[in-house]
Amino acid sequence: MRGGFRRKQSGTMKNILIVGIALIIAGAVVLGYDHYSYTTTENIVQIGPITATAERTHTVWLPPLLGWLLIGGGICAVGFAALSKKS
Repeated sequence: MRGGFRRKQSGTMKNILIVGIALIIAGAVVLGYDHYSYTTTENIVQIGPITATAERTHTVWLPPLLGWLLIGGGICAVGFAALSKKS
């Protein structure tokens, strides 16, 4: 029974390691790209079959603190997975 438990724990640590690496990568992306923009099309006027539309650009700003928090969380997760593997 103990062998099954260790195998499951090893799989869980592997998952934590993968999540930690993903967090570090996401944090680096947030630090590299501090904003992103997307465009929506909105109906301005609609009279019968005639419509007037306008494209509107929206910008979402990502604070650098978010990137650093993601990197810090990723480092903690990777460290936890590494230390759990040793014991």
